[in-house]
Amino acid sequence: MERFAGLPGHDLVRDGLADLARGEETVAALLVSIGAPRLRRLGFDVSSPIADPERRLYLLLAREDQDSAHGRYNALVRRLVSFEQAAERASSCDPSLPRLERPGDERPRGWALP
Repeated sequence: MERFAGLPGHDLVRDGLADLARGEETVAALLVSIGAPRLRRLGFDVSSPIADPERRLYLLLAREDQDSAHGRYNALVRRLVSFEQAAERASSCDPSLPRLERPGDERPRGWALP
């Protein structure tokens, strides 16, 4: 996890993984649960993600402040996506980091660098 320390959203993912490991339902744990499939493909150990994390995160934010829940929810998800995208780029540039493997990652035939 510390390899990704400089990436945007690192703090949320780090805290969310720790909260999940302790069995706590926090904003960070719910966010990591939302991103669990993609984070796992990046090599993160996302054990026991929380079920229905999108709904539960929204409800938790609404309990804190109903008027700002929607905007805060969207901002948190954007931070998660920023981290995932930056981690994917870092992984593809650093061979010591896990590489995301999925269909379509290969270059199409005939494709060449200019």
